[in-house]
Amino acid sequence: LESVDYILKSPIRRFNRIITQTIIKETYSDENIEKLRDGCKTIRDLALVDFLSSTGVRVGELVNLNIDDIDFIAYINAENGEEEDDIDFINQSCVVLGKGNKEREVYFDAKTKLHLEKYLSNRNDDNPALFVSLLKPYNRLNISGVEIRLRNLGERLNLPRVHPHKFRRTLATRAIDKGMPIEQVQQLLGHTKIDTTLHYAKVNQANVKVSHHRFIC
Repeated sequence: LESVDYILKSPIRRFNRIITQTIIKETYSDENIEKLRDGCKTIRDLALVDFLSSTGVRVGELVNLNIDDIDFIAYINAENGEEEDDIDFINQSCVVLGKGNKEREVYFDAKTKLHLEKYLSNRNDDNPALFVSLLKPYNRLNISGVEIRLRNLGERLNLPRVHPHKFRRTLATRAIDKGMPIEQVQQLLGHTKIDTTLHYAKVNQANVKVSHHRFIC
């Protein structure tokens, strides 16, 4: 109201900023990620867990991905020039559409590559979506479908609070913990402000101690 000259001075200026408790949100341990991977009963779910874990994409970005968004080649049959069914993800990367309709490139590891290739090779549908439902008519997975699937997986394995966004926070924490520059983590996650990236990451206190002895003592 003040900025559009509807009032002369905002009464909110009289109030001091409220200081709230900062809660460090949980991340997945390496052990729990392996439990989730081992607990997957379908190759699709395994590829899904691996993809979230290695890319750190938002669940909304995940469900909007198409197969063509991934950098891959299909092998060509030399005899007749036709494409074969085998898929090879040459660069292990894909382009996602993030907040503000901004595109960015994200990357996945070798395990994700292998499981994605196996999952797509076993599909019998013509849906362009990267991840689809397990039953006909093989519709594109939506956000709630991914969340429910992961929650049920966590409950079956007795793992608390399993949800897609936790993979994103885990990736940020792990990247910073291993020395990845914060600016690169920011770009990887698609954050406009670096403060947002810092809120995602939980720094390993043991590394803080080592750095203190290295640089201060």
